[in-house]
Amino acid sequence: MEWRDEGVVLGVKKYGETSVIAELLTRGHGRHLGLVRGGRSARFQSLLQPGNSLLLVWRARLDEHLGYLAVEPLALRAGRLIGSALALHGLSYLGALVRLLPERDPHEALHEALTVIVDHLDAPDVAPVLVARFEARILAECGFGLDLETCAASGVRDDLIYVSPKSGRAVSAAAGAPWRDKLLPLPAFLRGEDRAAPPAIDIADAFRTTGYFLDRDLFGPRGLPMPDSRRAFLIAASLRPAIGGEGERRQT
Repeated sequence: MEWRDEGVVLGVKKYGETSVIAELLTRGHGRHLGLVRGGRSARFQSLLQPGNSLLLVWRARLDEHLGYLAVEPLALRAGRLIGSALALHGLSYLGALVRLLPERDPHEALHEALTVIVDHLDAPDVAPVLVARFEARILAECGFGLDLETCAASGVRDDLIYVSPKSGRAVSAAAGAPWRDKLLPLPAFLRGEDRAAPPAIDIADAFRTTGYFLDRDLFGPRGLPMPDSRRAFLIAASLRPAIGGEGERRQT
């Protein structure tokens, strides 16, 4: 068995005296692991850093085997990102999100999104927006997508400013007014509406909302706490108000 692809490095684990097991999100083969012989050498250590994009050749006798990876550089970002606390925490958190996906389950759109994010992960005016949207993508890819197109109560498409914590559907300002203290915020950029630079309060609101559903539907059912790297990323991004929304299990 053999395939060729490209992937973003998520992490590595030592294997034996000289090799490593590399974990990547590939374009066409999903989250995939493979053994890199000699991966602990100086040559490979510079390549096998989280955030780098590599060209891959995977070989194994049977499809279900771990297999061997041959790697070549495609886009080496780690050297730049290592100087940014925001980027380092972001890389750790993105890895935790991607590990929610089943291994070897293709998610080409997520690979494309992750590639864009790691290109901008050290940009404090861009990275938080991209990561919040990526959280919503992860929810959707895992079967818990938010329905933000129409109001759950009235069916209207305008003035949608809340999300129901029970259904994950949008709620309009008028319909949600009586329950506004129990509803989650819905910033415009999370719906895909054009907005070049949303204010910090909108970004914090987005993380409050996505964090609620990530905790309830993905991390919680697996017996996992919300990753510490998420909190660290929000602090590095000066989005402390978003942290208060983690772990809340409100229903309406």
